[in-house]
Amino acid sequence: MVNQEAVFFSRVLTELTLSFHIIYATIGVGVPLMIMIAQWVGIKKQDEHYILLARRWTRGFVITVAVGVVTGTAIGLQLSLLWPNFMELAGNVIALPLFMETFAFFFEAIFLGIYIYTWDRFKNQKKHLLLLIPVALGASFSALFITIVNAFMNAPQGFDIVKGQLVNVSPLVAMFNPAMPTKVAHVLSTAYMTSAFVLASIGAYRLLIKGTKHVYHKKALFLTMKLGLIFSVATAVIGDFSGKYLAEYQPEKLAAAEWHFETEKGAPLYLYGVLDNGEVKYALKIPFGLSILAHSNPNAEVIGLDRFPDNEEPPLYIHYLFDLMVTLGMGLTFLAFVYVLGVHRKWRIIFKKWFSWLLVLCGPMAVIAIEAGWWMAEVGRQPWILRGIMRTSEAATGSGQVDTMLMLFSLLYLILGIGSILVLIRMFRKNPVEQELADRDAERAGDLK
Repeated sequence: MVNQEAVFFSRVLTELTLSFHIIYATIGVGVPLMIMIAQWVGIKKQDEHYILLARRWTRGFVITVAVGVVTGTAIGLQLSLLWPNFMELAGNVIALPLFMETFAFFFEAIFLGIYIYTWDRFKNQKKHLLLLIPVALGASFSALFITIVNAFMNAPQGFDIVKGQLVNVSPLVAMFNPAMPTKVAHVLSTAYMTSAFVLASIGAYRLLIKGTKHVYHKKALFLTMKLGLIFSVATAVIGDFSGKYLAEYQPEKLAAAEWHFETEKGAPLYLYGVLDNGEVKYALKIPFGLSILAHSNPNAEVIGLDRFPDNEEPPLYIHYLFDLMVTLGMGLTFLAFVYVLGVHRKWRIIFKKWFSWLLVLCGPMAVIAIEAGWWMAEVGRQPWILRGIMRTSEAATGSGQVDTMLMLFSLLYLILGIGSILVLIRMFRKNPVEQELADRDAERAGDLK
């Protein structure tokens, strides 16, 4: 007998944990690349502003890594406590990528420690820059391996089922499943994009406070917005491939996300709107849009929800999550394009206060977009935890104490969230960039004497 209350609280707690962790994990994956690019630009241009950018970003990055470790550990703990039946069934399949994810993190952490404690100890800054390569690779491979676990849950393969058990397991076949390429690429590109926009948001805010003539923050904003534009375009391209993957391997998720109820050729794409007795109203209808998204052919047939039993249909509200993700992504791309082009063309609009506030909002918009994307990915797989094999209700614990766990972990995340923000604010408030630039000028003058 399934304990529906335990299933509900298990899902809520897991969703809360992932929603909180994804913020720190995304920053943890993307910021090392931003640091490496900033330091490389600084070395190439012999510009101390970019070197200082890398240094200050690294300090903040260490705090987010610490919180990410705690929440990542919580996820590992909850897999065993909340989803014991899933771990019993699939634990030996996902053990390898989980181990590799831990190894990648330790690889990153070791070189991050060396990188931090060797500031100013290399006469040749290029040698110090080399230490960032394993940090950035470790962060990205950590995301790669944990995303492979999620991809396996969406497209399980590499085993046989005998009497309800997974046997003849081939971990490599399981890891390289059909969902892996698009999921990994999408996670990495959105991590880089989000990190760039979060850092751009900080730069834009500091320019509003300090004035538009502050060179350090202007360089920070232009670099991060340019990187944000590059990775937002990459994310859009990969998103198109993701749509084609769903059309072939998870058509029920695509149909639910697009409110596509009847299988048909030349299917339109609906954005926004509301459902009224199964009819889509007030939506922006793009003729042939869904057929093009799914098969790059305006006359292609797209499978609808009519091909699936009612008890296997994902929740239809994921349509709004898809709309939110796409809208925010398009908005970020447009803002970044206008700003980067505006800098080159010297457009006055980019110096307007209202436009600067839009740039400040880029960070929160990017974070909301990845949250909406992950919610859509996870809720869109329902009712399955392991698609086609095990339902979420079958995988959950039967314990009646999950509600207590939910309250305790909520308190933990509240403390971690507020604590990390306060630490970051105090860290940079006590070490303003102006003081650091003055100290470095004084140090350089002393060396010349």
